[in-house]
Amino acid sequence: MDVITSHLNADFDCMASMVAAHRLYPEAKLLFPGSQEKNVRRFLNESGITFEFTRLKSINMADITRLIVVDNRQIGRIGIFRECLDNPGLVIHLYDHHPDHPNNLKGELEEVHEVGSTATIFTQLFRKKELAITQQEATVLALAIYEDTGNFTFATTTPADLIAGSWLLEQGANLDIVAQYMNQELTSQQVALLHDLIKSATTYTINTVPVTITKIMLPEYCDEFALIVRRLMSMENLDALFAVAGMGHRVYVIARSRVAEVNVGQIATALGGGGHASAASATLTEQSAMQVEEQLLALLHKSIRPHTIARHLMSSPVISIPPELSIKKAHATLIRYNITVLPVMVNNHIHGLISRREVAKAIYLELGDEPVANYMTTEFGTLAPDATILEIQNIIITHRQRTIPVVKNDELVGIITRTDLFNVLAGDPALMPGLKNSQNQPSAERVRNLTSQLTATLSRDIVTLLKTIGEVGEKCDYSIFVVGGFVRDILLGVASFDIDIVVEGDGIHFARQLASYLHGTVRTHDKFNTGVVTLPDGCKIDVATARLEYYEYPAALPKVESSSIKLDLFRRDFTINAMAIHLNPQNFGILVDFFNCQNDLKDHAIRILHNLSFVEDPTRIFRAIRFEQRFGFELGKHTEKQVKIAVAKNLFNAHMGGRFHYEMSHILMEDDPIPPIKRLNHFKLLPFLHPRLKLNKRVVETLNEAKQAVSWYQLLYREEECCLWMVYMLALTCRLKTSLFKDLCHNLGVPPRATITLIEQRVAGDRAIRTLDKAKDLPQSLIYFALNKLQPEGILYAMAGCRNKNSRQAISTFVTTLSGVTTKLKGDDLKKLGYPPGPLFKTMLQTLLTHTLDGKCTSREDEIALLQQLFPL
Repeated sequence: MDVITSHLNADFDCMASMVAAHRLYPEAKLLFPGSQEKNVRRFLNESGITFEFTRLKSINMADITRLIVVDNRQIGRIGIFRECLDNPGLVIHLYDHHPDHPNNLKGELEEVHEVGSTATIFTQLFRKKELAITQQEATVLALAIYEDTGNFTFATTTPADLIAGSWLLEQGANLDIVAQYMNQELTSQQVALLHDLIKSATTYTINTVPVTITKIMLPEYCDEFALIVRRLMSMENLDALFAVAGMGHRVYVIARSRVAEVNVGQIATALGGGGHASAASATLTEQSAMQVEEQLLALLHKSIRPHTIARHLMSSPVISIPPELSIKKAHATLIRYNITVLPVMVNNHIHGLISRREVAKAIYLELGDEPVANYMTTEFGTLAPDATILEIQNIIITHRQRTIPVVKNDELVGIITRTDLFNVLAGDPALMPGLKNSQNQPSAERVRNLTSQLTATLSRDIVTLLKTIGEVGEKCDYSIFVVGGFVRDILLGVASFDIDIVVEGDGIHFARQLASYLHGTVRTHDKFNTGVVTLPDGCKIDVATARLEYYEYPAALPKVESSSIKLDLFRRDFTINAMAIHLNPQNFGILVDFFNCQNDLKDHAIRILHNLSFVEDPTRIFRAIRFEQRFGFELGKHTEKQVKIAVAKNLFNAHMGGRFHYEMSHILMEDDPIPPIKRLNHFKLLPFLHPRLKLNKRVVETLNEAKQAVSWYQLLYREEECCLWMVYMLALTCRLKTSLFKDLCHNLGVPPRATITLIEQRVAGDRAIRTLDKAKDLPQSLIYFALNKLQPEGILYAMAGCRNKNSRQAISTFVTTLSGVTTKLKGDDLKKLGYPPGPLFKTMLQTLLTHTLDGKCTSREDEIALLQQLFPL
């Protein structure tokens, strides 16, 4: 007798593979070795698809002459069929996609392939043998492939699985049925269980890999436990998950993994279970759930090999000095770049290390003019770029060396500091000497992948563009990051379209490669090693080489040098803007946060990265206030203190004009610029724009009126654009005389063309305000000629500046009605009427327009009659 079977607690791959095997062995009986998952039972009862399964009680094990085992080769998982293994002359055929195991069955025929599902193996066989299958068979095989590959998202998915799925669709597989059993709504009881699993979950960072373990105790067996674990994995976007459940007298372990570093099949096998790299399970007896968790942790630490992270952890390029440099100049370099150790180099070969402490002591001992070669450390350890965290830990912690040079082919390629190592170890206390991980003290999750936030916040086109940028960087062998405000906005759940890319490598070379790949254009700036890529649809991508900036004196313009992503982020203005996201394919979506910036974002705090931030660039104060008011955040106490110190020291100088204008214009372009203007006044910053600039009651009223005028204008959706920062600038300075306003524009670094526009609109706007507010009557011709020379910025300024309600209504009438009024007669018409060309034409046409505006001329005939009356030939 031939029997087809699989493994205990059968899933869809078991069932489908048994059905498929029946096509190859039509005389064989289909027998489950034990129970099935609840979802499988529901499918067999509800779907209407019928297959002939035989009950175990109806057969005699001694009668089995050929055993066909699918989706399993482990002896311990075939249940009662172990009894027939000693049958004389028993023939065994095996079909499986799970990895090899020492206790695997051996068969006369073995179809074993590393694919995502055993159903894929049978699909390949059907295609090879050109066997036609029914729609029902195609549907169950598709259901198995979709489940075992996680809808083709698990790391174990192969091209063969996709090809098999495509072929099954061609054979009529019903995806509605597949979706029905893949996407199940949880019952209230299951939701409660899911909540308990989330509450008990602890994430351990084991050799830099985040692994989540959750533990729960249930009074009886729960059929849906695997389903709930899968839902938890998806909801929390976990890389690796082990769910330990005590049910009755047994402990069940369900394991899922999306990363190659965690092979859950191997770990489940070590626990006595089995599975493949991305999905596995084990059942244990005579152990408590806590004992199983301890055993599991030990296995994880043993089986997860450390990443070769030196190349990822190191900072590069390295700031170094030659051996002949004096101690004083070495000290200046250490201070300039805010580092603690300098490598001493000869032709890119490292000869020694010298620290800030050693330099400071040498200067104290009046040795500042001595060369660093005399006092540098020459005995130190180095590592290769592929060194593991354990090797790094050994040098820094065991040998107490604070800085490790990373060397490749005898050349220095990077530096790893003690802080770099501690940032990693902080996420894994088990790696720290003398410390043990405790279930009551879960380790912090060090790796945060933002792929799901990117997908939820951005359009598909933008996400695809980010992935393409990373792929181009990978081809160039560069590390690519999107940085700054883009990352901040993603974490705040706000879509951002300002894509700022930082390259650890040659930014200009990368920008050119990206532009070529995307059929765009590129404009480069060699001085700063940056470029702007413009795509065919007009989208712009800013590309910069990872760089650091230093300032030779307070408020100076920055000097720029190439650097690493860590130093690039450290040079930025505030912690909320000092994060990055990896874009290279292998790390896509991983958040880079060296300075714990996420906490400040959660705390709604604006904080500087170092104490001299405002000394180096005082215009950052304006930016801090803009961000504070835009996001509803608050300045951190220390940051606010530094603002007051910078103001008291009067650090603003003439070198900052352009930066002043940039920051101030951005404040005035905010949706509501009035709160940040009031905050500038609170910190006594307005006098730095001009000593006579004050925020008195009249100015505040004008600003509020300007805000209402801008809102009204925007609702008109007029084609003529309006520069909003100019409107608010005119309103803010409404009490300054024109000559002082010119000085303010100069102090602020307003570009010459914009300065001319501002002054023209200021003078014409003030004239219009006086004309309209003083007029007892407001005929339409008076309104028109008072405003017709103004641009939109001047018109809105005039609307804000008028004290009379009728005047503001008159301006509204001009914008909506009068601005488009013209005469019927033109200059050519006057010639045809016999009037000789000359200066009189202007007077005649203006007279006609005045009468038209005031309703005295409504037709061409009226205008001709008026001309004949006032200007007879």
